[in-house]
Amino acid sequence: MGERFKADVIVVGAGLAGMVAVHEAVLRGRRVLLMDQEGPQSLGGQAYWSLGGLFMVDTPEQRRMGIRDSAELAYRDWMGSAQFDRPEDANPRKLAEGFIDWAAGDMRGWLHQIGLRWFPVVGWAERGGAGAQGHGNSVPRFHITWGTGTGVVAPFARLMQGYAAAGKLRLAFRHRATRLITTDGAVTGVAGEVLENSDAPRGQSTSRNVTGDFEHAAEAVILTTGGIGANHDLVRQHWPKDRLGPAPRRMVSGVPDYVDGKMHAIAADAGAGLINEDRMWHYCEGVQNWDPIWPNHGIRILPGPSSIWFDAKGDRMEAPCLPGFDTLATLGRILQAGEHSWFILTQKIIEKEFALSGSEQNPDLTSGKWGEVLKARLGKGATAAVEAFKEKGADFIVAEDLKTLVTRMNALTPETPVALEHIRAQIAARDGQLGNPFAKDAQITAIRGARNYRGDRLIRTAKPHAILDPANGPLIAVRLNILTRKSLGGLHSDTQGRVLTPAGTILPGLFAAGEVCGFGGGGYHGYNALEGTFLGGCLYSGRLAGQHA
Repeated sequence: MGERFKADVIVVGAGLAGMVAVHEAVLRGRRVLLMDQEGPQSLGGQAYWSLGGLFMVDTPEQRRMGIRDSAELAYRDWMGSAQFDRPEDANPRKLAEGFIDWAAGDMRGWLHQIGLRWFPVVGWAERGGAGAQGHGNSVPRFHITWGTGTGVVAPFARLMQGYAAAGKLRLAFRHRATRLITTDGAVTGVAGEVLENSDAPRGQSTSRNVTGDFEHAAEAVILTTGGIGANHDLVRQHWPKDRLGPAPRRMVSGVPDYVDGKMHAIAADAGAGLINEDRMWHYCEGVQNWDPIWPNHGIRILPGPSSIWFDAKGDRMEAPCLPGFDTLATLGRILQAGEHSWFILTQKIIEKEFALSGSEQNPDLTSGKWGEVLKARLGKGATAAVEAFKEKGADFIVAEDLKTLVTRMNALTPETPVALEHIRAQIAARDGQLGNPFAKDAQITAIRGARNYRGDRLIRTAKPHAILDPANGPLIAVRLNILTRKSLGGLHSDTQGRVLTPAGTILPGLFAAGEVCGFGGGGYHGYNALEGTFLGGCLYSGRLAGQHA
């Protein structure tokens, strides 16, 4: 006979949403079992690898930077981005409204009390660019946590360890759930396999050798098992061909291989409903990690607004398909021409504007030390992480002149060559817009608009300059790959985190939080994310599930 244990609440998935759910349940006096198929070294899940950005509204950090924000403005931005248009969006919309209220209210104070702090310069992500009523953040709202993703995870990990030491929480690592136990139509437990122990570093692939089994019972089960980003077959199965065109044959993975989406089918077998599975959030600016941690490991470039963006055919992309403005519009635009795209930029731009997503690519911010940040961000050259990619990354090309650059671009992608004179003419036309303080080029206007924000002018946006002027070189080209990342749909849940059936009725005993339920309700983003809303959604939906399970 395998393991047997009776808890008040079982939480499946020891990522951020799972830890928050445990915290809230323990505060209510509930006896909790937290299980995960990975080892204790992976406590915190994907959040550990994140940049630690949080969408918050009308904060002291914003006000100090001269940003005037409000719940009303955030609500307009969110709804313009979400574009809810389905009957099943009723609960996602309610979750979005609740999150915005929290992000403009108690969120910062609650996190501050737990121990989180934020970098004082607020980032401006997903700027939209297609109209005031459309997608995008009207103002900067991206609050980077000191310590990045590690700084988000650490306080909650300490809480888990404290609860375990006090006997309020039982931890069960290397426990892979394969079935939800149901009794008379209600979920009453979790069954699965015990995997052999692994000392593989966090994020690396681990053994799937089975050493035993388990069947644990509980009054309530909370699923916090994440999305589908590493399961490219599942990504392609749900790919929205009608909106984005055919799924790319080649993608890089922004998440470890355990983010496989298997819990979606397991929950469905127990009677759970799934909605909005065709809504996804994949990035356009992925590059192959020269020092990979997990299989097919991709890293996202977080670009400032100045790199010139070309599709696979060598055509410059138009607004709002500019760096940092509208992810899904740009994704669809890229796929009209091929499966990759190109940045062309200068050394001056890479030094000022290039950042890489993730805790391991930002050791200065991850350290939480001002001295490290000032040295890395204001010193000569790009950050060490960016320079390492420029030197060693398979997708980076550096050349002293445009002819050499384009020749090497075509050597990297011989199946889709670009024409030198076509590239030259487009860059020269762009450079010719710099002679006056006004211009008709949308990207030049966007760059100047970005520099009106003090944070961008100081550390994020290069002074406008001619790309083809050798004084600003060398020239750099970056091949950009589609990077899989987030599921915006998933298990259909209500405002208490209860999972619903395909008919929309409550499935007794089953709750969900985090990416497995589209960060709340079955997709509280709608079609588009405003960034900082993934970690935020894990926090918000984790609290709801833990407060009600």
